[in-house]
Amino acid sequence: MNPEYDVLIAGGGPAGATAAMVLARRGLKVCVLEKDHHPRFHIGESILPRTSLLLRDLGIEDRIWSLPHVCKNGAEFGFGDGPPTRKFTFKDALIKGQPIFNIERSVFDKALLDLAREAGAEVREGCPVRAIDRLAQGDVQVQTDAGSVSGRMLLDASGQGTLIGRALKTRRGFDDPQLQKVAYFQHFLNVERLTGDESGHPTIIMCDEGWFWLIAINETTTSVGFVTRPCFVRTLNVPATDLLAWAISRCPMVRDRMRDATGPHENLVLSDFSYRCRPYAGPGHFLVGDAACFLDPIFSTGVTLAMMSGKHVAELVARVLAGQLNQPAAARDHIAFIDRTTKPFWRLIKNFYRQSFRELFMNGGGPLQMPAAIISVLAGQVFPGVPWSLRWRHRAFDFCVWLQQHVALAPHRRPFLLIAEPPQPPAFLRHRESGAAPADIHITVRAPLAATV
Repeated sequence: MNPEYDVLIAGGGPAGATAAMVLARRGLKVCVLEKDHHPRFHIGESILPRTSLLLRDLGIEDRIWSLPHVCKNGAEFGFGDGPPTRKFTFKDALIKGQPIFNIERSVFDKALLDLAREAGAEVREGCPVRAIDRLAQGDVQVQTDAGSVSGRMLLDASGQGTLIGRALKTRRGFDDPQLQKVAYFQHFLNVERLTGDESGHPTIIMCDEGWFWLIAINETTTSVGFVTRPCFVRTLNVPATDLLAWAISRCPMVRDRMRDATGPHENLVLSDFSYRCRPYAGPGHFLVGDAACFLDPIFSTGVTLAMMSGKHVAELVARVLAGQLNQPAAARDHIAFIDRTTKPFWRLIKNFYRQSFRELFMNGGGPLQMPAAIISVLAGQVFPGVPWSLRWRHRAFDFCVWLQQHVALAPHRRPFLLIAEPPQPPAFLRHRESGAAPADIHITVRAPLAATV
């Protein structure tokens, strides 16, 4: 029996939608099986500048930029006990970054999926893949609530559900406790922002226990989150839905930015950070985006990695199905692509949790344009590979991070500990205590969330 489709794609997020768009434009018969109905809530609202060039390459730049967004020209980093902060723009990078934005993911993801439909892909929403029946070269079949669906190739873009990773038992977390994380987050109104061209800068506030994000996602709404270690949370007698308020109440810098904020009293929770499902390809299948690997969100890599890997794998699959490339060679290419483009981010993430890295990074100086090279990596200038001009400077910076532990290349600073700070209830909790209603912000979450850690 001939397969119904050339390519099945499990998941219609940025990775799946991008792959579907590229494949459908090549004239292939594509079916996207998406468990949710769009628009749907998702975090990850800050996009890397490298995505601008990708949107241009895909011919969708005008369509996406017409969506409600906040222009993002750089970022702001600071310590929890107060200013000064360090601000930088992507124009300061060694490889100059393009303008980009923060955007509400429900709007962004729906637009990408609509573009896949318009390109000719069949999109079935509310249709999760329940099981994989066959996974062989040229012959794949999955089960949905509506019955079985067959194809010649399966792309896993299922996000943290990691459909194939779980089925083949290739999903692996990391033993390093610094890479084991849980995030507590919510959307708020009236959070103070920077002014002018800096108003869209995502703000990262650091503490010994982890870090906060404050990201403006439209004219009125700001995404606020706190990322920390599950082992730390287990030492607290605080409900998971109150962790964000607990952390804000002990962080002067964030509390000040949120002094007039209103929003829901309870936070949402997302855990199970940092894993990979290597190898990311095999007979009849490829993994893309978060289904392949998930990095700590500190540097906002999710959407860019998802879309870049979706486009890359779609071009490989089109060549395989046209008989221009054999499957093993395509698999090797894709595995190398994921490893090559995520490696610099893994290194930065591991270093970020070292006080010596934070001291050097906040100082902002350094010889041989090393800070400018780090900003280029943060901007996502690692696709399709990391230029030599960035690689050697990144290595040199790593050495400086090690040396900073022993010699004060930049001024040493005592780590800021939330646990040592006296709590002061943030404004949105004072509204609860006074009986006032919270701001009218409603989030429906269908992504896998954990209420306990």
